[in-house]
Amino acid sequence: MGLRCEVADGVGTITIDRPGKRNAMTAEMFGALPRLLDGLAADPGVRVLVLTGADGDFCAGADISELGGHGWREGTGRSTAAEEALAAFPKPSLAAIEGFCVGGGCQLAVACDLRFAADGARFGITPAKLGIVYPAAATARLVRLVGPSAAKYLLYSADLVGAGHALRVGLLDEVVPPGDLAARVAAFAGTLASRSLLTQRATKDVVDALAAGEPHDAKVGHWQDEAVRGPDADEGVAAFLERRAPGFTWTGPA
Repeated sequence: MGLRCEVADGVGTITIDRPGKRNAMTAEMFGALPRLLDGLAADPGVRVLVLTGADGDFCAGADISELGGHGWREGTGRSTAAEEALAAFPKPSLAAIEGFCVGGGCQLAVACDLRFAADGARFGITPAKLGIVYPAAATARLVRLVGPSAAKYLLYSADLVGAGHALRVGLLDEVVPPGDLAARVAAFAGTLASRSLLTQRATKDVVDALAAGEPHDAKVGHWQDEAVRGPDADEGVAAFLERRAPGFTWTGPA
């Protein structure tokens, strides 16, 4: 299938594993990704998602050999469905990026909550090299992340940019030295897994609404009610007063 899924220490990791094609995504792979995400979302032992690529590349985009004729339009529907499933994943998600992160690969990375990359990674959004039109949802998400001007730069030129450029425009959250990415991502994912998932779910729901210009007051109220019903707030306060690490147990709405 070209996708591997593993769970360890509260972290679910999906690895794009097609190294002979720089991890380019086939239609089958795009179709399989939402099913893998559904399984990880339902697993109470998973508190964080990491999306990464095998053998030194994140993802070189959609497999161009499948996009001949008007196949690109059908492919756009599949990549958008995968992107939307990733954006809707109800737990913190982090893209760990090495090498090429291009086209549909960048689309998936942008759909994650956070993006960490090794220095030397290369980023590009390349429909202008193919004469096709980038999906509406992906364009909107990119604009919310980097702003209109940076989005136009990437989409107009289809040029590859380095990790420093990507960090400067807000496409990345952290850049680490080559060879340090796995350790940094593991450490940060471990930190996220130790925090309150209720707080993280609420944060994701409210921040995403704010970024999209949608109403958010009702969402805040809903999550405050959930915090009153759930165990995490009592545990967090008790742990603070007792000067110990909290053991948060909330895994989802009752």
